[in-house]
Amino acid sequence: MRLQKFLADAGIASRRKAEELIAAGRVEVNGKTIREMGFLVDPEKDEIKYLNRVVKPAKKKIYLMLNKPAGCVSTCHDESGRKTVMQYVKDVKERLYPVGRLDFTTEGLLLMTNDGALTNALTHPRHNVSKKYLAVIDSEVTDEELEKLAKGVVLDDGYKTAPCILKLLSEAKDRSEVLCIITEGKNRQVRRMFAAIEKNVCYLKRVAVGDIKLGNLRKGTYRMLTDEEVAYLKKFISL
Repeated sequence: MRLQKFLADAGIASRRKAEELIAAGRVEVNGKTIREMGFLVDPEKDEIKYLNRVVKPAKKKIYLMLNKPAGCVSTCHDESGRKTVMQYVKDVKERLYPVGRLDFTTEGLLLMTNDGALTNALTHPRHNVSKKYLAVIDSEVTDEELEKLAKGVVLDDGYKTAPCILKLLSEAKDRSEVLCIITEGKNRQVRRMFAAIEKNVCYLKRVAVGDIKLGNLRKGTYRMLTDEEVAYLKKFISL
């Protein structure tokens, strides 16, 4: 088994993040630091360590959704000491990691699992998994401005966003609610899209990932995905 796949399956990180950990020299096999991508290991015979801790294969695959509150980061650890989403799932025995990220001030649906193959599939750009957000803007938003966003706008780093779907849910002079459906996952993308038309997002909540919906799950709590939801997500592995 390739070392990065083993780390992902063991719940250390996604496949791509595991490759970064290997390249950074944070992984050892039988006492030797490994930086080679695709290095083969035998989990039954080899001792694999990450940050000097022995890594063991995950015994049980876990799939859950968390209603992430604002004020925490979507990582397993934070060097700045900020609260992480792991504090909301600390009663889960298996080691989990987030599927993608929601920024510090964004709320809503965050998938978490120890299934590295699924994480890799859901975060790969080629699969175009849709993400649905409720955005509150602190000003009026016109139909023309939404049409411009829907066609794609150039962000502050020069990247042009792909076409997306936007629907105005309510509007007033100092407040507009917009439903946004995007298939990309650029850092702080929804906020940056509105910033490109000089609008400020004062509240952002992700309410769905593909066909998986947040529903009425309370903020700061989680639930296990149903068998049907897991089956739906796993179809992306084989695409």
